[in-house]
Amino acid sequence: MDELIEQIKTNLNKPIVILGLMGAGKTKIGGLLASSLSLPFVDADHEIEAVAGCSVSDIFEQYGEAEFRLLERKVLSRLISHDVKVIAPGGGAVMNEETAELIWNQSLSIWLKADIDVLLERTGLSDKRPLLKAGNPRDILLDLMEKRYPVYGRANLVVNTDAQEPEVNLQKVLKSLADHLIERDNQSL
Repeated sequence: MDELIEQIKTNLNKPIVILGLMGAGKTKIGGLLASSLSLPFVDADHEIEAVAGCSVSDIFEQYGEAEFRLLERKVLSRLISHDVKVIAPGGGAVMNEETAELIWNQSLSIWLKADIDVLLERTGLSDKRPLLKAGNPRDILLDLMEKRYPVYGRANLVVNTDAQEPEVNLQKVLKSLADHLIERDNQSL
């Protein structure tokens, strides 16, 4: 495992952005990945809350999703333009074309993909999901999957995170990331 981590650290030259629907593991796995690679981890929603001075839920309720996405794009632009780190934006970040282009062009993107039942199980434990408050969570997630999965498909890597243990998912991400970086470097020779 240490050799795998060293390969990644040696070949990584831009921020990693973790994508996926709510419940896919962006924050948990992103934090574990950052820790494994001795990199900073940034939850973009926490950064947005710090800038706005209120919660994501409050931003949605008071100003609407469009205003949230604008603030999200500004925060992500700042985060991506600095040092190598692991960043976990909200699940809808790439639905804004400008934000998506920023992610595709200036970071290494990893889509954490999970089954609907896994997402429901993981998101059912929190009331901090503004988009799930608008109706039946299963229907909302299925609708989000239909809209977002084709966009997430542009990510550099896709890792299935149905495994229940975060450490298992972390191992899958590390392996996929190392393989990608080695393949990229071999293509540039």
